[in-house]
Amino acid sequence: MSAQIEPFYDPATHTISYVVYDQPGGHAAIIDPVLDYDAKAGRTGTASAERLRDFVEAQRLTVDWILETHAHADHLSAAAWLRETLGGRIAIGAKIPEVQCIFKGIFHLEDEFRTDGSQFDLLLQDGQRFMIGALEARALFVPGHTPADMAYQIGDAVFVGDTLFMPDVGSARCDFPGGNAATLYRSVRRLLDLPAETRLFMCHDYPPEGRAPRWETTVAEQRAHNIHLHDGIGEADFAAMREARDATLEMPLLILPSVQINIRAGQLPPAESNGIAYLKIPLNLL
Repeated sequence: MSAQIEPFYDPATHTISYVVYDQPGGHAAIIDPVLDYDAKAGRTGTASAERLRDFVEAQRLTVDWILETHAHADHLSAAAWLRETLGGRIAIGAKIPEVQCIFKGIFHLEDEFRTDGSQFDLLLQDGQRFMIGALEARALFVPGHTPADMAYQIGDAVFVGDTLFMPDVGSARCDFPGGNAATLYRSVRRLLDLPAETRLFMCHDYPPEGRAPRWETTVAEQRAHNIHLHDGIGEADFAAMREARDATLEMPLLILPSVQINIRAGQLPPAESNGIAYLKIPLNLL
């Protein structure tokens, strides 16, 4: 049985979320859902997540999984809201405690914040297989952008998270805490060693001027045309290019709110004594 794939593009964060399912009336996984965030007002919203919910309900799907490829730095996760609304289990790579440890220190989070990944329902190991109804999925450890990135292979499709972008955009940055350009190179080569016809689905697209957003490509297309990682580019050359490029980039607009939410599996921080939840802004640190 082939996976049915429905993409949802969020123009505010350039994020593509997916509903992957076996058949109408069957079982589904939601990958990298977006929680809307108004940075000016400090207000969250669920309009983007409601699009996923509406599709799931229209197709009469049972949500088995809400899969995060990593703790995103560019959008807040709607995983917790979707789990409450539709059910399912939230899963992420088993290395997420490393990321939680890093950012608990950066944000000086409450003592009660656990850095064992227990906010998530399942921590996936490299190569671990799991079922989405009649579909078999496999977790692939692809660190480099962060220490904990996972890609998800479902049939002939791989959801690559923040490793590769479309061929004319290149690759993900590696300058966040715990990132490493040489590690990303090795992760990408693992993906590009898959069969040439394997379909690759991006988590983001930042299209050059004149091109509409796209999110599906193939191993063959990436190996031939990726501007950063086509065949013939070696690890040392890629790492030097990536590190030099990263040194020129600004921090993502939503990195400070998003990481605080995403290492909690999409939950808001605990409310304080006045009933309000607060995010922190570390000054002069990043």
